[in-house]
Amino acid sequence: MPPSVPSPRRVARILRTSLFAQVACALVLGIVVGRLWPDTATTFQPLGDGFVRLIKTVISPLVFCVVVVGIAKAGNLKAFGRIGLKSLIWFEVASTAALLIGLIAANVVNPGSGMNVDPSKLDASAIDGKTAGGSLPSTSEFILNALPQSAVGAFAENSLLQVLVLACLTGAALLHLGTTKVPKILPAIEQAQEIIFAIVGFVMKLAPLAVFGAMVHLVGEYGLGVIKTYGKLIILCYAVALLFLALLAVALKLVTGLSLWKFVRYTRAEMLLALGTASSETVMPRMMQKLRQAGARDDAVGLVLPTGYSFNLDGASIYLSIGTLFIAQAVGVDLSLSQQITVILVLMLTSKGMAGVPGSAFLALSATASSLGVIPAGAVALLLGVDRIMDSMRVATNLLGNCVAVFAVSRWEGALDLERAKKVLDGEIAFVEEDDEPRAETPAQPEREPDPGLDLEPEAAAKAEVPAQAVAVKEPAPEVS
Repeated sequence: MPPSVPSPRRVARILRTSLFAQVACALVLGIVVGRLWPDTATTFQPLGDGFVRLIKTVISPLVFCVVVVGIAKAGNLKAFGRIGLKSLIWFEVASTAALLIGLIAANVVNPGSGMNVDPSKLDASAIDGKTAGGSLPSTSEFILNALPQSAVGAFAENSLLQVLVLACLTGAALLHLGTTKVPKILPAIEQAQEIIFAIVGFVMKLAPLAVFGAMVHLVGEYGLGVIKTYGKLIILCYAVALLFLALLAVALKLVTGLSLWKFVRYTRAEMLLALGTASSETVMPRMMQKLRQAGARDDAVGLVLPTGYSFNLDGASIYLSIGTLFIAQAVGVDLSLSQQITVILVLMLTSKGMAGVPGSAFLALSATASSLGVIPAGAVALLLGVDRIMDSMRVATNLLGNCVAVFAVSRWEGALDLERAKKVLDGEIAFVEEDDEPRAETPAQPEREPDPGLDLEPEAAAKAEVPAQAVAVKEPAPEVS
């Protein structure tokens, strides 16, 4: 057998030990099954939905524990506030840049030109089914919804912003009281964090099944024909996303000196899982682990990454800006420069309230069309057939944008171990599961003389490389006259 061809035993070992290989195989198998037996689409859908539910179960308690421990260990609430402020500045700049790049690309390529769609023939009621009759919150509602009404309700509803507020208050209270008044609270939260990471490890073993079920459902229900119909729009969105990620890579290199490509390689299994399930929430716990092991401090990871899930939707911003112009071009509406500026301003607001709202992309598009007053509301239904295909682009771009934000903000705040980060991304330090990390990462203790009161067996003393004369024996000590 040529040396370049892996042996069957090696292939079996890779499939058994590599999450990336398992997810990749499940992805390909799901596409094949969905293409050959499309009627089975709904049969396999619960595999993906069930996995997402299991992951969502641990996200809120995990975020709470990581943020509280991060604040308590950092010992500086002002530094935590600076991290939050710098994060919001980064998010606003990045999402606005994504909107502008998408708008410019849509003007240059004109993906909807020549379609000549009659909006009166479109079924506008289909949008109501997609959005479940919901609406995007106003600015005041968004701020109020970020404040917890009930401590239990914040966790029950899986509201990350509310959980973050509770975690910040708890961490601040621990710093105020000090470990002398509440000595058992912080160790208990740290132990709970370890338990949650262990649960994540168990659930992640089901990731290949989730990807398989999600891909069978996607290909079986929507088919591959939609790619031909909306090919120009799909290619444009993905190309703009790649361009935006290239700009992010440059920004990351300038700010931290780290390589985005090496980070993608480091998190390739998580990226593939997010793409397969079309959900970035499924990999948030693992991403938090990998960012922490890559040198980012706990408080920076715990605050920046979850907040980005609500405030830094770069992929969604690209899709919304291109989608708005695609709809206008498809129905023959030529938007002026002032109207396109209005698109940017409206999407800057609506994109911040999208997280967790069913059909949020269509709600944002509908709100944008209504604000312009020249695009028929029913024209938004043009994107119903292609929306699911865009999930992979949105998820990958959102996720990488948030991870870059973690590194950048951590670097600015001095909360990044840059030397360790480079070693991890270069593969010099291997990733280990969080519940195994204390055993795998325990630093070597300095040599010291043994306690004369210890009762060591000669074999144990030899293994410890302690001089024989320093080992206490079991014979009674001589009497002192």
